[in-house]
Amino acid sequence: MSVFEYFSVRFRPEIFYYNTRPEYKPRALAIKLAEMIREEMKGGKKGIVFLCIGTDRSTGDSLGPLVGYKLLERGLKGKAFRQAAVFGTLDRPVHAMNLEQYHAFVLKNFPDRVVVAIDASVGNREHVGYVTLGKGALKPGLGVSKNLSEVGDIFITGIVGGCTSFDPVMLQSIRLSVVMHLADCICESIGLVENLWDFPPVI
Repeated sequence: MSVFEYFSVRFRPEIFYYNTRPEYKPRALAIKLAEMIREEMKGGKKGIVFLCIGTDRSTGDSLGPLVGYKLLERGLKGKAFRQAAVFGTLDRPVHAMNLEQYHAFVLKNFPDRVVVAIDASVGNREHVGYVTLGKGALKPGLGVSKNLSEVGDIFITGIVGGCTSFDPVMLQSIRLSVVMHLADCICESIGLVENLWDFPPVI
């Protein structure tokens, strides 16, 4: 869980916001995500790790495990995801208590992969329901006052609540429908990356 508006944004050169309501355009996020992955791979990286952070014990923080579960259910196929791995699912979530271990494991066993970190976040109330995408590491735990390691080369977050929702108990009051909708939108865009890999759009 990240506090996106108040902390992370100030240190990001560029963050892209995608409104998932009323009409989400998954291709726009997919095009930008594919572009970012390609840029990272120019440095010699050869595959992708999706590190989906959060816990199913709190509705507001369950976005990561839901995305991880959905990615495994749909299957990662095609040239773009030939060497893809997913960590953080409903069965095996990556959360505050084990993130450090998973991060160390990924660094040791997948040093040549692009790490895409996915997490729920809180931000300005008018941005609830938005998906954000950016380059650089994600700082999980700020939304629940935890100090965890920065992770990832690229980050995707879904803004599930306003910045007043720092209390983990408050996060449990966030509607599951909001989180599920964000998870569906993120997975739909990631799936489209496969279609764009061999035939990127001409802009």
